[in-house]
Amino acid sequence: MLVSDFDYELPEELIAQEPLADRAASRLLHFSAATAALADRHFREFPDLLRPDDLLVFNNTRVFPARLYARRAGVKSQPVSPRNPASREFLRGRVEVLLTRQVSQEPNEWECLVRPGRKIGVGEHLFFGDHDDLQAEVISRGEYGERHIRFAVVDDFFARVERIGHIPLPPYIAREDSAADRERYQTVYAHERGSVAAPTAGLHFTQEILSRIRERGIETAEITLHVGLGTFQPVRVEIVEEHKLHSEPYSISEEAAEKIARARRASRRVVAVGTTTVRTLEYAAQQSHGEIPPGSGEANLFIYPGFEFQVVGALLTNFHLPQSTLLMLVCALSGKENVLRAYRHAVAERYRFYSYGDCMFVER
Repeated sequence: MLVSDFDYELPEELIAQEPLADRAASRLLHFSAATAALADRHFREFPDLLRPDDLLVFNNTRVFPARLYARRAGVKSQPVSPRNPASREFLRGRVEVLLTRQVSQEPNEWECLVRPGRKIGVGEHLFFGDHDDLQAEVISRGEYGERHIRFAVVDDFFARVERIGHIPLPPYIAREDSAADRERYQTVYAHERGSVAAPTAGLHFTQEILSRIRERGIETAEITLHVGLGTFQPVRVEIVEEHKLHSEPYSISEEAAEKIARARRASRRVVAVGTTTVRTLEYAAQQSHGEIPPGSGEANLFIYPGFEFQVVGALLTNFHLPQSTLLMLVCALSGKENVLRAYRHAVAERYRFYSYGDCMFVER
């Protein structure tokens, strides 16, 4: 299967650069694989599209300001304000570091991406913040330029990161992050810190929408998958089957596992909010002979057409990048031709795309 088979044309002006003032004002493209029907709706209608006995599963991860700016050893700290994430020009010695996954707490070590990458070698020392709030050493280098760094011991690491860090908006959002993004690039139910990108399907929910779902008697559950490189890494191969995902940490509570098991025993539909929820549930089922046990682990499941779903029956998701693993996952759920037809419809109808854009509700 070719990666190029998952391509589509998207006018640049349809890439959402700002969130809507009202989360629930997003448009929703409703697609049923059973009938191949498409319907243009608004997200406020989403609670009415659910079945009364559905189980709706959310990813409750919380994004932290994982984009940091550092200076290299021997270079005087210079304030910098990057204007365009897609084409930043850094002052001499200035380095952008995107923390993607915490490897250990003691010592405090992280996997990260750095820019400009070619200049940052193993053994390099980096200093973060105008007052050197944090210091780190580059320990090793990965296959695709990732770095493994070790921070010097401090008592309040995450407090410092919250103070000096930036919300890691995706590169297709061609602007500087703002104070508003700290709230808006976050779901209203997020509480488990650890992601470097939002599970964007959840960005449309408001407390009002959640209340309407509860009023209908629809059961909900929360799992956690911390979004890292496994979600947004580019596909660098031509053959889909040759791509490998990075692992991302997940956890499933006893309460969530019991709710999922109860729904499946009763043949009730499990509706996933976002592709990260899909991957967590299907990975856990693969590891436990179809069951969803409580516990934690590292998920690296790559879902593409031909995959046999064991748990998820429907999916709420945003629109995804061409040739991306996330688009492949949606195609696996409802068929490549169906999904690409839906994407062409969304382009023709001027839907807003990607993280701050509109969404789809896909039913198998």
